[in-house]
Amino acid sequence: MVPAHSPTPLSTEQNELPLPHVVAASGSATEYLAAHREQVRARLREHGAVLLRGFDIGGVDGFDAVVRAVSGAPLTYAERSSPRSTIKGQVYTSTDYPPAEEIFLHNENSYQASWPLSLFFYCVTPPDTLGATPLADTRRVLASIDPQVREEFTRRGWRVVRNFTDGFGVPWRQAFNTDDRAEVAAYCAKNGVEVEWVGADGLRTTARRAAVHHHPVTGEPVWFNHATFFHVTTLAEEVCEGLRELFGEDELPTNTYFGDGGRIPDDVVAHLRDCYRAATRRFDWQRDDVLVVDNMLSAHAREPFTGPRKIAVAMAEPHVP
Repeated sequence: MVPAHSPTPLSTEQNELPLPHVVAASGSATEYLAAHREQVRARLREHGAVLLRGFDIGGVDGFDAVVRAVSGAPLTYAERSSPRSTIKGQVYTSTDYPPAEEIFLHNENSYQASWPLSLFFYCVTPPDTLGATPLADTRRVLASIDPQVREEFTRRGWRVVRNFTDGFGVPWRQAFNTDDRAEVAAYCAKNGVEVEWVGADGLRTTARRAAVHHHPVTGEPVWFNHATFFHVTTLAEEVCEGLRELFGEDELPTNTYFGDGGRIPDDVVAHLRDCYRAATRRFDWQRDDVLVVDNMLSAHAREPFTGPRKIAVAMAEPHVP
């Protein structure tokens, strides 16, 4: 049970840094970054995200050049948990979920043994309504979590169990970019993931990870995990109920536990969702916006939307703790 504590709603106070920090200018983005790269990276580490607005990006190729100018070569999306399509090279679509669905706050690949330190979002076509990419400062999320809950996760860690079953979620061949079971097993062994083949073509993976990390540049503690995002109760209520009726606890497509396998109470996960939402900040997309996110300092999400929203995504700067 959650002790008597709830996060204080956060407002933009004098001691709260804007999220994201906005750099508004005109002209070539790559030329600007050639002269101001270190300043942009300093604001990124300070605020957790930087929005480049008003620049000439130059389409997807120009976006790729922006990624390289800030963070180096973009990364391949591996051990996938959500459907994406490749636009070009290592530039992908944002998660291909139906427009009416919310995607809850999370840090990219925080369930993996390594992850990108920097994320890039490029607004090719803005939505008609909503469709923001909300952000939450993971330093503030951590500070707002009830101390007893925070201590328990720090001590026990968290665990994710994924069941790759036909018709539910991303197929294992797509998640691991191969149809070779030996390659899957080798990847998982290298990355601290337990593998169990189930039935004719099913796969169950289990990974134990830390819930609290320290940022490699700033040294600050951050709430960095998928424990809330992957928990079955974070799905829409009717979806959660349907999955719990269809599957046993250990057969759910995705679910999270404490690192020792203990069940995380539903009210604890609800408390964590409240902490994320209290720290959330948003902005409306404009065409050619580029959002640069420090993946450990800021969680990101997606609002439901209407209209032809198209956001390109790239990841860079692999980090191994």
